[in-house]
Amino acid sequence: MPTVNLKNRLHTVIFGTEPGAGRNFDIFLIIIILSSVAALFIDSVATIHQKYGDWLFAAEVVFTVLFTLEYAARIYCSPNRRAYIFSFYGVVDLLATIPTYLSLLIPGAQHLLIIRIFRVLRVFRVFKLFHYMSEANVLIRSLVSSRRKISVFLVCVLTLIVIFGALMYLIEGPQNGFTSLPRSMYWAIVTVTTVGYGDIAPRTPLGQLVAAMAMITSYAIIAIPTGILSAELIQESQRNISNKQCDSCKKFGHEKDSDFCRHCGDKLLPPS
Repeated sequence: MPTVNLKNRLHTVIFGTEPGAGRNFDIFLIIIILSSVAALFIDSVATIHQKYGDWLFAAEVVFTVLFTLEYAARIYCSPNRRAYIFSFYGVVDLLATIPTYLSLLIPGAQHLLIIRIFRVLRVFRVFKLFHYMSEANVLIRSLVSSRRKISVFLVCVLTLIVIFGALMYLIEGPQNGFTSLPRSMYWAIVTVTTVGYGDIAPRTPLGQLVAAMAMITSYAIIAIPTGILSAELIQESQRNISNKQCDSCKKFGHEKDSDFCRHCGDKLLPPS
């Protein structure tokens, strides 16, 4: 049946990742996605928009038509249309087309097209990069394991920010730019995080003393999250180390899924 053959062919091209038509289609798609995002960035520059705005809008219309046709084709040839439509990629594919149509009714809605950058995540599928996700999982598990310690640290930092902000509000007052407690806390956040915009600064000697204390305190605590996460990363790495010993070099420290010694290269025998 011609219709079935066309549907199977489209499915191989659009959803396939093997070398050939499937991978070439995905690479072409990624190039188009990056081009559309680049056009959006360029169009946000006022001088370029004034000179080439019409051309960039025409390019955006072409990109949107291509993405709309691609989205419709994916629905048509998908073996489970509902699963695709409500999947992460399906939702992103739909959102990649909507802003241009919305811009016809709501001025400025086309800036939501930055969502298209999420479609570049297909590069993981195209170039078989999912084996790097195991490294990302180590980091994620370390963050999850240290969430309570980090939460306690953040509560302590917020407490210091409230204290320093309140002190600066009492000492400096509105006449020196500390017009309210929220604005004073903003200064405390900028100071404790060592950003230091300089838009608000203490004028009195006592206020400068409090500011100096805030700066010194920030240097004392800024390394704490790094230490917490580093300790969890070390523990997570140790969990992946087995107690297998190499019969040749008698050394330990191999990963649990290792088949060969990391030191001498000989075959690792399963523990007896």
